[in-house]
Amino acid sequence: MKNAVAPPEREPADPAAGSADGRTRDRLTRLLLVRGAATAAQLGAALGLSPAAIRRHLDAMQVDGDVIAREQPVRGGRQRGRPAKIFLLTDAGRVRCGTHTYDGMATAALRWIARHAGPDAVDAFANEQVAALEARCRSAMADAGEDPLARAEALAGALTAEGYAANASTIASGGQLCQHHCPVAHVAAEFPQLCEAETAVISRLVGTHVQRLATIAHGDGVCTTHIPAQAQRGRSLPAPGGAPTGTTVTQTGTTVSTVRTDR
Repeated sequence: MKNAVAPPEREPADPAAGSADGRTRDRLTRLLLVRGAATAAQLGAALGLSPAAIRRHLDAMQVDGDVIAREQPVRGGRQRGRPAKIFLLTDAGRVRCGTHTYDGMATAALRWIARHAGPDAVDAFANEQVAALEARCRSAMADAGEDPLARAEALAGALTAEGYAANASTIASGGQLCQHHCPVAHVAAEFPQLCEAETAVISRLVGTHVQRLATIAHGDGVCTTHIPAQAQRGRSLPAPGGAPTGTTVTQTGTTVSTVRTDR
């Protein structure tokens, strides 16, 4: 039997690659917040990341506007070679770091409410939080008319102005409203009452029953809300974009139900 030739050594995979990129950048942000400024080598050593991995994260954070790079001041005589770069948080990066702090505080507050006042109190809190959003969106939709799909388009514009990056589109089974950003995703992951209260607001604002098919809080890339068209009773409809693979949507009147067919 011939001796097997060992493959060339490869750099270990970054443990923060893939879905954990966001968590790694959170750690980088907090580290820069504490240190004020640091080189890529210093940041990599502190987080246990390879130089290539740390550069990849820092490049992405610079593109997002969370980090800037400057030449490291040289003390004493001029040294050979290019000066090392130091990385600092921008104002936007500091705000983003603070947002995660507020998320943790909000989650802790809701846990306290749930523990001491029960789930009904959490529901009441969630409904009260979206009440002001509903009022502002309703005012912005004053000229949208009565058609649910037209109202959905107007609502998308109002939600975008609120920071939700929303858009509405017409599909075979009616329409759908997509929100590409969720300000409370970290909190809603533990307290879905926030998503439920928001869904109820969307239903009232568009003037018809709606069905939430996907949410950022539960790991989907976008919050997708289906807005059914008036259809014949019992008609089977194709699943709107954002629904999980293998989902059939059935509409009866204005009620939409989803059934997983791949199990």
